[in-house]
Amino acid sequence: MPENPDPADVPVEQTLQEQIEAYQREFQGLDPQVEHVVSALQRLNRRMNVAYGRQTAALGISNAEWEVLKALVLSGEPYRLGPGELAKRLGLTPAAMTHRIDRMAAEGLVTRQRDENNRVRVNVELTHEGREKWLEAMRMATVFEGELLQDLSDTERGMLSDVLTRLLRRVEEAQPDAGGRLSDLD
Repeated sequence: MPENPDPADVPVEQTLQEQIEAYQREFQGLDPQVEHVVSALQRLNRRMNVAYGRQTAALGISNAEWEVLKALVLSGEPYRLGPGELAKRLGLTPAAMTHRIDRMAAEGLVTRQRDENNRVRVNVELTHEGREKWLEAMRMATVFEGELLQDLSDTERGMLSDVLTRLLRRVEEAQPDAGGRLSDLD
């Protein structure tokens, strides 16, 4: 698929208003304002995931590999976690995590090493190349995200951040187990 597809090749998606009108026709109890917010968030999330996927693909890594790199960086130096901890943080089964680590080790993004204090335990550690991929992805994301929010003032950005954080907190309180995935995606 080309990086920027021809607009004639992109399927036409209903506008948010058209979608909401169709929902209201089929479901009388719908609050159109709530549906507009939720639908806009879903579309924004989907489009951002596509954009990030294109960026990581340009770097020769997948979004799934990016998630592992990010988890290792967020763990702090020495950027090392056990496979079980990585699986838990990413909401994956141990088998899916093993598969992902296998690919990344073959690509030189991570290494596997026995824990010096517990020879049964294996640690996954970020390599220099893996950290460089993470940094380059961050540089690309920073540009994209800056462009995404360029029309918002600092005050609007702060307000949006606060509102989204409140929504996230509400979902996390209502669905505490929803941090992972319903099924493994790779």
